[in-house]
Amino acid sequence: MGRSLFIAILTLLLCNGAFGQQYGRGYYHQRQEIRGPGDTLVVVDLIPVPVFSRPIDLRRYQRLIRNLKIVYPIAKEAKRLLAETEAKLDSLPNKRQQQAYVKELEQELKRIYTPILKKMSFSQGKILIKLIDRETSRTSYALIRDLRGKFSAFFWQGIARLFGANLKDQYDKEGEDKVIEQLIIYYEAGLI
Repeated sequence: MGRSLFIAILTLLLCNGAFGQQYGRGYYHQRQEIRGPGDTLVVVDLIPVPVFSRPIDLRRYQRLIRNLKIVYPIAKEAKRLLAETEAKLDSLPNKRQQQAYVKELEQELKRIYTPILKKMSFSQGKILIKLIDRETSRTSYALIRDLRGKFSAFFWQGIARLFGANLKDQYDKEGEDKVIEQLIIYYEAGLI
């Protein structure tokens, strides 16, 4: 009798929070309550959430999520800065002013992003190279070549190759980067 009463009380205490649902941020479009005589009905339009298989082991998957959370905002910022830079370069009248602007911008970016990039791991750097290609539709090598010249692009490609990276890597959302693409969908939906 005492043991049954203990289990019943424990069950009631543990189930106390099961009476209401909590709505997470980003999971629904609209929430509406329909009140009737003595009852309330909640109608919620849910955002469609794609469900993907996880083709890699859990530890690598969690590491990829962590790396993506660090690197993806930087790639989005690179896209914004590139659009801003190209607009500014188009407005400058001659090549000399354009080069001066690019050098000035490069110094500013080094000042801001060097501490962040120094803290990155090699795998985060490789993901960043691919995400820059995804966001800007140009490889990192092509961006450096267009903004700083062929010699500079060749130099930085050599440095990247020394560390096992390739600035010419392209983002392949249907192939080897399929898992990253799935995680980006989750990230943008606010699910990770």
